[in-house]
Amino acid sequence: MARLGGQQSPSPTDPRENRLRDVVGECKSCRMSADGVFDDHIARTYDEDSAEMFAPEVLGPTVHFLAELADGRRALEFAIGTGRVALPLSARGVDVAGIELSRAMAAEMMAKPGAAGIPVTIGDMATTRAEGTFGLVYLVYNTITNLLTQDEQVACFCNAAAHLDVGGHFVIEVFVPALRRLPPGESLIAFDVSNGHVGVDEYDITNQRLTSHHYWTANGRADTLDSPHRYAWPAEYDLMARIVGLTLRERWSDWQRTPFTADSTSHVSVWEKTSA
Repeated sequence: MARLGGQQSPSPTDPRENRLRDVVGECKSCRMSADGVFDDHIARTYDEDSAEMFAPEVLGPTVHFLAELADGRRALEFAIGTGRVALPLSARGVDVAGIELSRAMAAEMMAKPGAAGIPVTIGDMATTRAEGTFGLVYLVYNTITNLLTQDEQVACFCNAAAHLDVGGHFVIEVFVPALRRLPPGESLIAFDVSNGHVGVDEYDITNQRLTSHHYWTANGRADTLDSPHRYAWPAEYDLMARIVGLTLRERWSDWQRTPFTADSTSHVSVWEKTSA
């Protein structure tokens, strides 16, 4: 049952508890169809197009951080994708399971060595339940922003809390909105200009949304992807956590535990479930 901060858990007639049930109910009727953005076309080249995220200096600290936090307990990855994090985490001896909306992405993972021991439940991370409970639930690489309403994001926190054992942790890795970089009257920020890829974020400040426009050229092919997101500030994520009974324990700029500051462009945040 959800609670707010240090207050007592709401009773069944408490309007806050009723609202939480409404949020989850609304999300069940607003799921993306089929594989969503990450269809077969995207899934086939996802690892190649995200090659920098597989680099040892990126993936190593991620897996080490999560393995330490799991501390021998089961771990559940929301939006497990092609297994970038889950597979090496499992290889470290952590009992990992996953939830994934895209059957195409899950199929890419299941074709890899080591994937047979990782059960994956197909469904969206805001409402789908995996079997059992866990000491760690984690959501990486900005994926919380793929949920396009505040209600969906709150429902995701609610779902994480429902999967956690008391003393378990929910971890997200997500960007800090780059609004300070926007010149007055402008809406576009280039976030990557490199060989083979150009990425531009288009901000809709009124609706707290952005669209990431991707353009790839490699191996004789050209591809584009427009990916919609809902951004939020760390304080809003903290409030979502408090609504569902989670308490902030750590916040860092990255997986190496670099201190989080006003100049941080991303954060890794850890919330704990302190009571049933």
